Amino acid sequence: MERKPVVGVLPLYDPRKNSYWMLPQYLQALSSAGALPVILPPRMTEAEQAQTLTLCQGLLFPGGQDIDPPLYGEKRLPGCAPSEPQRDELEFPLFTLAYRQNMPVLGICRGMQLFNAALGGTLYQHLPAQYPQAMEHDMTAPYDRVFHQVALTPGSPLARSMGKLEMGVNSYHHQAVKDLAADLAVMATAPDGVIEAVYAPGRQFVWGIQWHPEYFWQGEQGVLFQAFVEQCRQFTR
Repeated sequence: MERKPVVGVLPLYDPRKNSYWMLPQYLQALSSAGALPVILPPRMTEAEQAQTLTLCQGLLFPGGQDIDPPLYGEKRLPGCAPSEPQRDELEFPLFTLAYRQNMPVLGICRGMQLFNAALGGTLYQHLPAQYPQAMEHDMTAPYDRVFHQVALTPGSPLARSMGKLEMGVNSYHHQAVKDLAADLAVMATAPDGVIEAVYAPGRQFVWGIQWHPEYFWQGEQGVLFQAFVEQCRQFTR
């Protein structure tokens, strides 16, 4: 039997319940694409992070709380939601370590924003206040429906994988990339110009997706997870 690539999934955290948890759609999407998803510990020392990466062929950074603004060089503004230090303290160094190793990583919503911040970019802390021309990006449930269209950058890995230059997506965020990190390039934009997907041209697979493709994993957006898992399968140290 073919050995499946192990994908470490960063845990979600509910401070009200002091509970670590995971949305099943992330795990289902990875499993369907041929990976063995494993939820990672919420706290790790530097040595434990390094050991964890020896067990994985890829990492998935899911959505969640707003990133603490000082981590990308800004003061907190009104409209920025509470941050979760435990997530920031785990995810920033783990991403940096994986990035240096050229390990495939996929960031969804907060995950994409984290990639940009960790690589030197900045974020809009609250789109309605800082980008007033923005369309509505914070939809209500159910999330397995199209909320707006995005234009895919011609020639980008996402456009090649999807085989099209436009697609419908859901949208569940109030923050977005402001200044794009130098290591990243745009793969998709919303009609209002908000960056919806990025990648790192100099790495094997570093994709950030602003929408939530895990809600569409059984449809065409399952291709995103298939592309990711295929790169995890090919990853060698």
